[in-house]
Amino acid sequence: MTAIVVRIGTIAEAVTVFAGISELDSGIDAEMIRLRLAHQPALILVAEYQQQLVGVKVGYALSEQVFYSWLGGVLACGLGIAQKLLEAQEAWVMAQSSYTTINVKSRNCFPAMVRLLFRNGYAIENMEKKGQLRDYRLGFTKQI
Repeated sequence: MTAIVVRIGTIAEAVTVFAGISELDSGIDAEMIRLRLAHQPALILVAEYQQQLVGVKVGYALSEQVFYSWLGGVLACGLGIAQKLLEAQEAWVMAQSSYTTINVKSRNCFPAMVRLLFRNGYAIENMEKKGQLRDYRLGFTKQI
């Protein structure tokens, strides 16, 4: 069985993966990512399976203590790709000396992501009502 490989990625690779994720219909492009990551320590991780890009996770520092897992997604479900990306991101964050917390947001319409976060020890910190109930933003946090 071919293993999933998670590694540091590029903005171009992130854009390639985001383009294949139908739930992200907001048009994530290289300029949007560059602007978001411009002034803070940041991390782009990509996942490969059978030498194909199948997942991405992008995050950056909100402060010296807080790392924000901004955006991610996978192209294939059921392979554990999201779990491997989350674990790799947490390992990277923990290896940095100053972070104590990881924050992430999700929405009610992404129950698999919500379950993943709960399984990995994240707790809901806040909720932002936006649009319909399915679009409410759930703010999660995890102490590391």
